[in-house]
Amino acid sequence: MRIVLLGAPGCGKGTQAKLMAEKYRVPQISSGELLRQAVSEKTDLGKRVESIMASGELVSDDIATDAVTERLRSNESKRGFVLDGFPRTIPQAQQLDTRLGWMNRPLQLALYFSLDPAVVVKRALGRLECAKCGASYNRYFSPPAKRGICEHCGSKELVQRPDDHQHAVRARLDAYDRDTVPLITYFKAQHKLRTVEGEGDIQDIFKRICEIVDTEIRPLETKVIAIETGREYRSDAVTLISGGKVVRKDSRADNDKAVGQAKQRLSARDSKKAAEKKVAKKKVVKKKAAEKKVAKKKVVKKKAAEKKVAKKKVVKKKAAEKKVAKKKVVKKKAAKEKAVKTKVVVRKSATKKRTHKG
Repeated sequence: MRIVLLGAPGCGKGTQAKLMAEKYRVPQISSGELLRQAVSEKTDLGKRVESIMASGELVSDDIATDAVTERLRSNESKRGFVLDGFPRTIPQAQQLDTRLGWMNRPLQLALYFSLDPAVVVKRALGRLECAKCGASYNRYFSPPAKRGICEHCGSKELVQRPDDHQHAVRARLDAYDRDTVPLITYFKAQHKLRTVEGEGDIQDIFKRICEIVDTEIRPLETKVIAIETGREYRSDAVTLISGGKVVRKDSRADNDKAVGQAKQRLSARDSKKAAEKKVAKKKVVKKKAAEKKVAKKKVVKKKAAEKKVAKKKVVKKKAAEKKVAKKKVVKKKAAKEKAVKTKVVVRKSATKKRTHKG
C-alpha cells in the first residue's frame, strides 16, 4: 500500500499514520520527522533547515523531496509506506509522482483529513510528545492518564515541539492554505482523493480509515495461488515455501471467507462503477439530444426570420414599383389632359380671330 495523508498541521495525521503503519506493517514516512531528526543529529541537512523550521516556514521542495525519496528507496519501504505531511506543494507532488514512476510504484490513495480550523489551532498548540518513545498526546483532547507521564514507557519527558508555539503555528497554517490546500484538487483530478472526517475519537477515525484502505487497496493486492492440494489461498493469508508447505497456517475457512468477501467488494465496486458509467452515458446522450433540439430550434427560428425579412423586402419592392408605375400613369394622364386643353384653347383663339376679321 502506498498512501499519502493530507491535512492541516495538528489534524491528527501523525497519530493515524503510526496506527496505520502498525496495522499494515509498512513504515510511516514523515518529512517533518526526517528533518527534525536531521536537526537533532546536527547533520548538514539539519543545519540548513534548522532556522527555517524554527520560524514555521516550509523548507524548499528539493530538500524535502530528496530526504523522502532516500527513505522510499530503502528496503523497509518495498512493501509500501504511509507518507505523513509530504508532499506539501504541487511541485513536490509532481516530483514525487515522477520518482515513484521511475520505481514503478505509483501512489494509490491520498487521504484528506477534514477538520474545523479552530480545532486545528488548538490541537497544534496542545500537542505533546514523549522524548523517549515518541508517543503523541494532546493536553486538550487526549492527555495521558497520569499528568506528565507517558502511558507507553513511563517517561516523564513529555515535551512540546520547538515549532509548536503560537507564531510558528500561525505561519504553518498560512503556508498550508497557500501551498498545500491546492493538493486536494491535484489528487482529486487523479481520482485518488478520499476524505476522512478528522474530528472525534482516535479509534473511530482509524476505523474509518481502515474501511477506506481495505475497500480501495487491499482487494486489488489480493493474489490467488494454488498449492499441491489444489486449494486456493490469498497470498497475504499464508506464506509458502518449496514443496507447497505452509509456514504460517490460517484456516481454509477463514481464507475462503476472506476471498469471498474480497470478491464481493470488487463485484460491488464494479457494479457501482458500471451504474455510474451508465448514468453518465445517459446524461451525455440526454445533454446531446437537448443541445441538438436547441440547435434545431435556432436554425428553424433563423430561417423563419430570414424568410420574413425576405418577404417584407419583396412586398416593399412591389409596393415601391406599383407606386412608381402609378405616378407615371398619373403624370402621363395629366400631360395628355394638358395637351388636349392646349388644343382647345388654340382652336378657340383661332375661331375668335376669324370672327373678328369677318
